[in-house]
Amino acid sequence: MGTAELKPGKLVIISGPSGAGKSTVLKRVLAECSRPLELSVSATTRRPRPGETDGVEYHFLSKDDFARRRENDEFLEWKEVFGRGDYYGTLQKTVAAGLAAGKWVVLEIDVEGAMMVLDSHPEAITIFLHPGSDEELERRLRDRGTETEDSIRRRLEVARREMACLKKYKHEVVNDTVDQAVEDICQILASGE
Repeated sequence: MGTAELKPGKLVIISGPSGAGKSTVLKRVLAECSRPLELSVSATTRRPRPGETDGVEYHFLSKDDFARRRENDEFLEWKEVFGRGDYYGTLQKTVAAGLAAGKWVVLEIDVEGAMMVLDSHPEAITIFLHPGSDEELERRLRDRGTETEDSIRRRLEVARREMACLKKYKHEVVNDTVDQAVEDICQILASGE
């Protein structure tokens, strides 16, 4: 039996404002779509929360290790989350390994990170997921019951800035219902564009 050449995978970027339902939708997309999807595990300098495992939820790095890797250009994208002093980023080697293995590597990252990744991967499939309106987003943030009024205001301001970047994405998916959003994303991925 001959060895078949493995087709390289594709990079998929999913962004959207906090409260858009990205985590819920992505969990289903990863389970239901026909493509060989693999969620990229981000690196962070924040401390693990109870129940989190290094290499599963995040690659937990010290600030020194993160800085060293950043100086060595080991990140596709990275940012400091202001107010908390923690850094988050996507390691190039993690993405490259998945792509080389024929996986469709999914990055769940913010707009700023997506624009950084597109500099080096303009062929990436980009999807912007949002709830359809500012009012719906605010309702979802309030329904969480975990946000302060100040936090809700900040998240809505960031969401408005992110929504202004919508046209930089190839695809827009409105998360009216999780079922429909999952179906829409799976159709986009099935088309391969």
